[in-house]
Amino acid sequence: MKKISLLLFFPALLFAQENTTAVTPKQQGKYDTNKFSQMYDLLATPNMFRTASGAPGPAYYQQQADYKMDIELDDKNSKIMGSQTVTYSNNSPENLEYLWVQLDQNMRAKNSQSPLAENEKVSQKLTVGGFADKYLVEGPDRGFHIEYVKDAQGNPMSHTINQTMMRINLATPLKSGAKITFSIKWWYNINNYQKEGGRSGYELFEKEGNKLYVIAQFYPRMAVYNDVEGWQHMQFWGGGEFALPFGNFDVNFTAPADHVVDATGELTNRSEMFTAAQNKRYEKALKSFDEPVVIVTQEEAEAAEKGFSDQKKTWKFSAKYVRDFGIASSRKFIYDAMAVQLKDKVVMAESLYPKEANPLWGETSTKVVAHTLKSYSAHTFDYPYPKAVSVSAEDQGMEYPMICWNYGRPDENGVTSDRIKHGMTSVIIHEVGHTFFPMIVNSDERQWTWMDEGLNSFLEYLAEQELDPNYPSSRGPAKNIVPYMSGDQNFLEPIMSNSETIIQFGNNAYGKPAAGLNILRDVVMGHELFDHAFKTYANRWKFKHPTPEDFFRTMEDASAVDLDWFWRGWFYSTDYVDIGIKDVKQYYVSENPTAELKNVKIRKGRFGVEEGPFVYLIDGDHKEFQSSNKKGLEVAQMQPLVSYINENFSTDEKATIKKPKYFYEVEFNKPGGMIMPILVELTYEDGSKEEFKYPAQIWRKNNSSAKKVYATEKAIKKIQIDPKLLTADIDVTNNVWPKVVTKSKFD
Repeated sequence: MKKISLLLFFPALLFAQENTTAVTPKQQGKYDTNKFSQMYDLLATPNMFRTASGAPGPAYYQQQADYKMDIELDDKNSKIMGSQTVTYSNNSPENLEYLWVQLDQNMRAKNSQSPLAENEKVSQKLTVGGFADKYLVEGPDRGFHIEYVKDAQGNPMSHTINQTMMRINLATPLKSGAKITFSIKWWYNINNYQKEGGRSGYELFEKEGNKLYVIAQFYPRMAVYNDVEGWQHMQFWGGGEFALPFGNFDVNFTAPADHVVDATGELTNRSEMFTAAQNKRYEKALKSFDEPVVIVTQEEAEAAEKGFSDQKKTWKFSAKYVRDFGIASSRKFIYDAMAVQLKDKVVMAESLYPKEANPLWGETSTKVVAHTLKSYSAHTFDYPYPKAVSVSAEDQGMEYPMICWNYGRPDENGVTSDRIKHGMTSVIIHEVGHTFFPMIVNSDERQWTWMDEGLNSFLEYLAEQELDPNYPSSRGPAKNIVPYMSGDQNFLEPIMSNSETIIQFGNNAYGKPAAGLNILRDVVMGHELFDHAFKTYANRWKFKHPTPEDFFRTMEDASAVDLDWFWRGWFYSTDYVDIGIKDVKQYYVSENPTAELKNVKIRKGRFGVEEGPFVYLIDGDHKEFQSSNKKGLEVAQMQPLVSYINENFSTDEKATIKKPKYFYEVEFNKPGGMIMPILVELTYEDGSKEEFKYPAQIWRKNNSSAKKVYATEKAIKKIQIDPKLLTADIDVTNNVWPKVVTKSKFD
């Protein structure tokens, strides 16, 4: 067979061959650095567990842990003891060789690694008590004391404790689809959280010696096992909070007989725990939708706190499909409640507080709880649990299913400053709101703080503004995050950073995500598209374990808005927004071309060239544009244009034709790295204003420069970018034309 040269069929090869040595590249090739690049390099690959749409896939699974507990509070010794039976269901497709259990109280144990991992410096001014606690007194005995771990037959189970995690070694692997039951007995000494810190513990009222307990992380809790990373058993260092599976709880809590107790779940022996009068008041509260009904009065609480009963009572709670359990107990508690009507059900809003919290709490707390349930339900899904409880615990702000602790009390004279009242209101909204995120939409707080704190701070802002349009919200408005965004880059990290590595925790995990979501809602997507997508995410992932990718993908999937540029910039980088006006040129209509314009060709179709007549827009600073005709011509004076209109437009169309007299070309630049829509406000000479919004895609072919042309009937007096401060622009000095010059006092 005759050999035929490839050059006959591919002559380009000859060209390439001939030029291989002659062509020298002028510069190196470049990688794709366009900020609109899709996020395949950052997001996990979709699979049968988690789909590309952001929804749970057909193979999605999650484990379940059910608890039966007997807990006792030793008030005199500030000690809590418990025995629990856990039934763990392995719904994963894998067999499990061992189980991991969280022992969060071990963060405060004497051998805890947490203090060793923190940097220290000498505090040169301390209270006497503070100095003694720090340097003279041996630390208290804290952390779990595990008395036993036994299987269902009562046999000891091998287990290994590694700081805040305990591995239970199984004799035989727990097969896929199987269950295992085991029991743990434990106790620990409760911390005074005001002295030692912590998300739970007790508050001591020194005058009378009473304690107010808010008890959480109090039992060995099953760790999460999922399709993303297997066991989530990162140590609890104190910053990253918790990842927990759902389950059913039956809890018997024994406390001094004069204590009032509330907890996660429904109280199943209410009639035994309260007096006949108190039960009657509760029945009234079930039908009171406008005002709280006081169930345990201040007089009753004051009488109880004068004695220290040696008797005991056991409160019985049952909670269905919750991820955690919290308890509040004290003889000081006043207790009120009211009913809340949601779309399809009635739930109870409740508050527990000592007399020191009145009149503020009696007037405010339960009503704020009710408002929060209504607001969050409207933006996500109807609150599914039977109640939501707000507990007054000074210096606290922490959440658990159906119950939370919140700070804020009046002074000794009962006077409350606006700062305290607003602070307390915000904390109650925030902590009650956490029942939605992450107690129901169950994200991994140990890994991603922003997925619960950031989303919740955003919804908190909406609830605050719905409560009062003039409410002084601290987080949410875009302008409030500017000081952080414009800060020293050495102390900033992307939102997508592990919880334990964040330097400015509040700004990074709360403030920046909340501001970003408001920007998406107000500027990028609009309320209708955003609200639908956000509600879709909440409903897809309620009672499940979402990841960041699930949120990002769902927001795009349900809105048809490409947001990769936003996630990439706002969540994965420390880029900031800074859009400015670089240049403004005014042009004038003329029938006479400049020398340069004479030779400009205008294409007609793919191959033709327009022959005219032409209209010329000439830069007012052009050397050939004489001052004598600086104003240029009006459209009505241009006979070729008038003739074109008469020949091509109907009478009705002519009536709507614009008659611009002024032509401006505005060049916007972007000193900041973060892409953002351009919001422009024009102010005309007569004082009237007009707003324009250009989508972020205006930057897609040039990430640093964009131009727009304005043809107006009135002269423009002022051009301003983002006049309402909706985009978190860190430098507004370049947002205005003509540039505002600030005179010094010496001018």
